[in-house]
Amino acid sequence: MRNTNSRLLPAAQVALGSLAALLPLAAAQAQSITPAVTAWIKNTGGQTGYNGLPANVTLLRHSANFVYPSSAGIPLYSIGPWPGNPNTPANQSWVFKITKTPVVATTPTATPLGVIGVLINGVPFFNALDAMSYNNLNIWHRNAMYWEATSFDACKGHPAPGGVYHPHQFPACVAATSAQQHSAIIGFAFDGFPIYGPYGYANADGTGGIARMRTSYRTRAITQRTTLPDGTQLSANQYGPAVSATYPLGSFVEDYEYVAGLGELDAANARFCVTPEYPNGTWCYFSTVSAKGATEYPYLVGPRYKGVLVTGNTGPGGGHVSPTDAPVTFTGSACAADINRDRTVDGGDLATLLTEWAGGGGAGDIDRDGDVTGGDLAIMLSAWGTCP
Repeated sequence: MRNTNSRLLPAAQVALGSLAALLPLAAAQAQSITPAVTAWIKNTGGQTGYNGLPANVTLLRHSANFVYPSSAGIPLYSIGPWPGNPNTPANQSWVFKITKTPVVATTPTATPLGVIGVLINGVPFFNALDAMSYNNLNIWHRNAMYWEATSFDACKGHPAPGGVYHPHQFPACVAATSAQQHSAIIGFAFDGFPIYGPYGYANADGTGGIARMRTSYRTRAITQRTTLPDGTQLSANQYGPAVSATYPLGSFVEDYEYVAGLGELDAANARFCVTPEYPNGTWCYFSTVSAKGATEYPYLVGPRYKGVLVTGNTGPGGGHVSPTDAPVTFTGSACAADINRDRTVDGGDLATLLTEWAGGGGAGDIDRDGDVTGGDLAIMLSAWGTCP
């Protein structure tokens, strides 16, 4: 993190010195309460959603290395209707497995069809594909945001066969967003890296204020679909349809190309950066939207995961994990002012906040506005004591 001591007010410097002795190491169990544990929207009162099904995360367990959110896959907010879609959301009895210590993959894994991650309300999400390809050749893959758009509800979700309710793109119903605040975590990919809404710190070190995180994918300058994004020349029997009103640019994911540095995000739609939850930096995904707010490819996670995929969540029978590492139930809730994650807002947290005073976002940016100021201090003092 940045050294901002020189920018501290004299009174703050005195306070920081007097609080230096209040920075004990957290107990091992408290240290395991990471954002992967606290980010979820839990069902604490038997709330129900669509068709009377249990809403949000109904049970949250964690062990030393993993978090296990359980859900029916139904949000608390209203969903439906789904014009032209004959499927109905059903209780999926999900139990997902999220690692607390994600690792960048040496050889990235392609995101599969079906669930590729889970939102903080226990609803899984899919990648950009709709499982169909042009002429069933598995070359030109259809973009669900074009081909299935008419069946999305107002929260950009719809049910798949078998009743799996899911979005393919940023569902604004999950968490409110503001262009003046760093977005909240909206979910976790199955490699364990968090997914944020559209806005982050302008600079990866947490400085520069708030900015929209831009995709590094763009539509290709083509009128004929005779080559792939990597330049591969196809034979005539592999061609896709010509770009037209029926098959507009963007209706197939191969219509997009990755251009390194075009936006802040890499080919996985990820970035290593400081966030309010990870002041020392982490790899994380961002939900990509245009300047006008329309979702943009690759929407949530790129064509490949950034990290090593945790087994048990995807594929046939996936998402019904039986933990074997003796997890315990987490009954607490998020505690944004608890900067050092010991489940108590106290002098140690205050010392960190004062150290970061006026130095940009990250640790101490409780109100997520891109800087540590009096507003953050007020929030911390109002939350003083044991976290709920």
